[in-house]
Amino acid sequence: MNKKNLVTIGIIICLCLCIGAVTIISVLKENDYDGDIKTKELVGTVMQYSNGTVKIKDDEEHVYTCKTDDTSFNVGDNISMTYTGIVDKNYAIEDCQVISYDVIAQSTTDEGIPTGWLDNGIFSAFYKQAYAKLKTMTLGEKIGQVLLARYPDSNSLEDIKKYNLGGFVFFEKDFKDKSESEVKKMIGSAQESSKIPLLTAVDEEGGKVVRVSSNNLLVPSKFKASSELYDLGGLAEIEKDTKEKSRILSNLGLNLNLAPVVDVASKSTDYMYDRTLKQNTEVTSNYAKSVISASKGTGVSYTLKHFPGYGSNADTHLGGATDTRSYDDLMNNDIPPFKKGIEAGAEAVLVSHNVVTSIDNNNPASLSSKVHELLRSDLKFSGVIITDDIAMGALNNIDNTTIKAVKAGNDLIITTDYKTSFNEIKNAISDGTLNSEQIDKMAFKVLAWKYYKMMMNENEK
Repeated sequence: MNKKNLVTIGIIICLCLCIGAVTIISVLKENDYDGDIKTKELVGTVMQYSNGTVKIKDDEEHVYTCKTDDTSFNVGDNISMTYTGIVDKNYAIEDCQVISYDVIAQSTTDEGIPTGWLDNGIFSAFYKQAYAKLKTMTLGEKIGQVLLARYPDSNSLEDIKKYNLGGFVFFEKDFKDKSESEVKKMIGSAQESSKIPLLTAVDEEGGKVVRVSSNNLLVPSKFKASSELYDLGGLAEIEKDTKEKSRILSNLGLNLNLAPVVDVASKSTDYMYDRTLKQNTEVTSNYAKSVISASKGTGVSYTLKHFPGYGSNADTHLGGATDTRSYDDLMNNDIPPFKKGIEAGAEAVLVSHNVVTSIDNNNPASLSSKVHELLRSDLKFSGVIITDDIAMGALNNIDNTTIKAVKAGNDLIITTDYKTSFNEIKNAISDGTLNSEQIDKMAFKVLAWKYYKMMMNENEK
């Protein structure tokens, strides 16, 4: 037998051994048969249940979606699930069917904090205080904390006490023709009426979107758009403006700015273009870092928006918008400013209502657990995730938006009709649609943020 034949036989033997090894490994990974069907096991956390599918996140932060006939899944439960078929992190919906599952008791710290809530994140130094406060609260108080309500035209003080709201968003009409003292009284009265200090938020972007500086009794002239500031003096001018803006907002009693817009819009005809920096991804990323860094120590928190990047989409105040760009395009062009802002210490990120097909073809970003997983797992964001206002036109034809926003992974829900949102959550917990632990976890994060912001004190009622 010549040398060539010996080499060929050797290769064949090696291939056979490899195939045999793979077969053995595959068999070892299978569990026992359930009748004539092979079943496997997946251990993870229930992220979402809806319409005959359940999303499970494993220890490596991969999210899998399986079909199920069981309707008893609770978001937040740690489970051991047996299934048939295949799970693959690269598929939107895996070819798998849930057979059964058992809830695994969640471990806790000595203080009782579920270990699944711990992330070594931006607010983690205040988790013990937040959890101690959480344990003293009623269900209604916890539900209220996850609602960032549009400031109402009437009964604001009564509703603060009734719904224990987490905070208010103030609009231009709320400041119109008011003096500085009148604004301070409006916001101060709200704080005095609340058992837990309120987040007091405003969209003060500059340029097209100004709430406080639309009133020249409060600010001599409207704050300039970020693009105008950049043209005047680059990032140094941006930082100067951020500090001055924060000084004015804080003086009035406002502690949260729903800005900056860190979207990258390439065309002047884009809806979001005039609200952006009008620069490329790299410059916009440095802008995000500059605003977040300059805001620290001012008493006003800033919010990166609109995750995962608004792009060229239409106005979601009026109706739905679908973003069909590729995942690579999104990651290369839109995500970097958010990443840079998060690395600089961003405390909050606001999620848009755009349907981003490369991440989730079925849900607006604000209601998509996959979008939230990108933010939490890939970008390592540990702060507060906020929805855009769920009263906007993009969500008009979607039922149960409040519940879907909770299940998706938001911490704060901006809502105009806060009474309906409050009751929807309360009823969903009552009928088992929502697990109360999901609300506990959201309220815990909001409370930790308030401790971080030095809002919580011994004068709480």
